[in-house]
Amino acid sequence: MTSLPTVPAFTVTRPQDAPLDPPPLYARLREEQPVTRVSLWEGRLTPWLVTRWEDARAVLGSPAFSTDSTRPGAPNVTEDAQPVPRGFFAGHDDPVHAAMRRTLTREFMVKRVDALRPAIARLTDELLTDLSELSGPADFVEHFALPLPSLVICELLGVPYEEHPFFQEQSKTLVDLNATGEESARAFANLGEYLLRLVQTKRATPGDDVLTRLAAQVDEGVITDQDAADLSAFLLFAGHETTANMIALSTITLLQHPDQLPHILGGPDQVASAVEELLRYLSIVHLGLRRTAIDDVTIGGVTIRAGEGVIVPVHVANRDPDIFTDPGDLDLERANVRRHLAFGYGIHQCLGQPLARAELQIVLPEVFRRLPGLKIAVPMEEIAFKQATAVYGVRELPVTW
Repeated sequence: MTSLPTVPAFTVTRPQDAPLDPPPLYARLREEQPVTRVSLWEGRLTPWLVTRWEDARAVLGSPAFSTDSTRPGAPNVTEDAQPVPRGFFAGHDDPVHAAMRRTLTREFMVKRVDALRPAIARLTDELLTDLSELSGPADFVEHFALPLPSLVICELLGVPYEEHPFFQEQSKTLVDLNATGEESARAFANLGEYLLRLVQTKRATPGDDVLTRLAAQVDEGVITDQDAADLSAFLLFAGHETTANMIALSTITLLQHPDQLPHILGGPDQVASAVEELLRYLSIVHLGLRRTAIDDVTIGGVTIRAGEGVIVPVHVANRDPDIFTDPGDLDLERANVRRHLAFGYGIHQCLGQPLARAELQIVLPEVFRRLPGLKIAVPMEEIAFKQATAVYGVRELPVTW
């Protein structure tokens, strides 16, 4: 029986020459033991690890598995996982999950996201202009990849322009790996209080934004003021660091594959397909989507008992050669790329995926159009990747152009 290192991460060290690829151990497991026990919390919990695409989709699409981190046996990243607010609906099962998700469903319809594209393009242009005016190597993460998603969320929620700096500062602290627990808790409290006040303000002075529409649902008795604030905070957490890391890692990936650049600079359909391949290739949720069985269920010929945890590393499933030809290669013209699981699958599939796609489709072509001489300013081995965080990424990316 194969076991992996203990918490906080079950990942293993990646080769320095392939920091964007899953460690080779996972390919062996997928071939030899596609559903296997692993060890968390120094062996105090032994959930199942699922590495094949077919089995991953079966778990994620099955009502026999729960996302509730408070269930006994839940394979959480840490042993002291706390209950999450109703507004953080990804951590709840139905009916709470369905009720909270329904309050935001219309916000992420393609038509509404398309209406945001001009604002995303404007913010992209402003940040790239500021970046291009800097002298010498600059940190692409700090000056572009990290602030862009935060500003987009501001537009989505309806945060007043003059309050963007406060919102960005709290957001930056919350995703800062170097922030102390006290600093993170203070930023979380500051942001929560601010969003609660803003929900109440929107009731008095409505606009054309998510917070106004959430406030209207409060007045209708669908949700509470606190739910509205928590839903807004969840949008920030779910869409901020994920998109920021995808922007930075996609930029690195494209710089490593200059022959693929014409595809990201092509027409809308070509760009959309290229973004899907980057999503598959990178699949940045590297600590896995985590579930707990609520019934006995058979996955990949293995019986998983009620109360047992399951970890689904989608970055490994998305490299399954039974589904994707030469999965370790970046192919921005890949035909069946939309079968990827980068946004999950089933009822918990990422609600914000239309917005994430729109941001990447706008941002990545513009980066390479505006900065045609873009290159990484340090050797690849000097780039510090985030190895043990919920979302894989890069801490800093010094670039020149």
